Amino acid sequence: MDKGVIHHMMRNDLCWCGSGKKYKKCHEDFDERIAEMKFDIFRGQVRPPKKIINNEKDIAGVRAAGVINDGALDLMTEMVRPGIDTATLDQAAADYIRERGGIPACLNYEGYPKNVCISINEVVCHGIPSKKTILKEGDIVNIDITTILNGYYADASRMYIVGKTSPEAEKLVRVTKECMELGVQAIRPWHFLGDIGAACEAHAHENGYSVVTDLGGHGVGKDFHLEPFVPHVGEKDTGMLLVPGMILTVEPMINEGSYKVVVDKGDGWTVRTKDGKLSAQWENTVLVTETGTEVLSS
Repeated sequence: MDKGVIHHMMRNDLCWCGSGKKYKKCHEDFDERIAEMKFDIFRGQVRPPKKIINNEKDIAGVRAAGVINDGALDLMTEMVRPGIDTATLDQAAADYIRERGGIPACLNYEGYPKNVCISINEVVCHGIPSKKTILKEGDIVNIDITTILNGYYADASRMYIVGKTSPEAEKLVRVTKECMELGVQAIRPWHFLGDIGAACEAHAHENGYSVVTDLGGHGVGKDFHLEPFVPHVGEKDTGMLLVPGMILTVEPMINEGSYKVVVDKGDGWTVRTKDGKLSAQWENTVLVTETGTEVLSS
């Protein structure tokens, strides 16, 4: 049905994107451009489903959620220090989001018990905050926050270094941020999803690190996790076509040792490196624009 949409829509109909504009003034050129493209199925090239293309109202909604989300991450910068427990950080982030009319998206998501994810050292992601988990000098910590505001989601994470850490840990944190930034820079409208993973992977491998493949980024907007899945390894010119109006997360998880991970059998959430070596992650929510990208939450 998606393929034929260009023939069914009359030029004076309201556009399928929900913008309220006439089709001819909105997505007609866009649809014609996609219809003329040749997709290489052997490279996994596919057109994006219409439902993940956001209109201006949707983009403004995610952008507004991103302002609150970034504010909560800024608050964490002020609070992270040796001796603080992660439950205190979790509560402070949740209070900050709620005071501004938002909702912490992680709370009760598929049964997740806390407001944010706090992952320390060898914990790759989904670390559960706890009164018993106390930050100590030298720890490297990922805090991953997602905010819902008026039904729109913004998702970002940052690394925090507790006091002073080893040069090795510091380098891992820095290179992981560079992997994310290169992944974001690789996003160009009318190019392909595989470009993101290719950029992240090349930089990680150049620095002797591995890239977690069991988890990745995702589309985001009116829901927490939408299409496409965003791998942080890959080949250029493969996968889904990136078009203006798509919003997705770039969130490479980079490991000091092996890329293999294990999920805690006890809590069902905490993901650790299989070899116990350090892991780091940075995440941005990114809009594909007509000319490149706009970071909506960082």
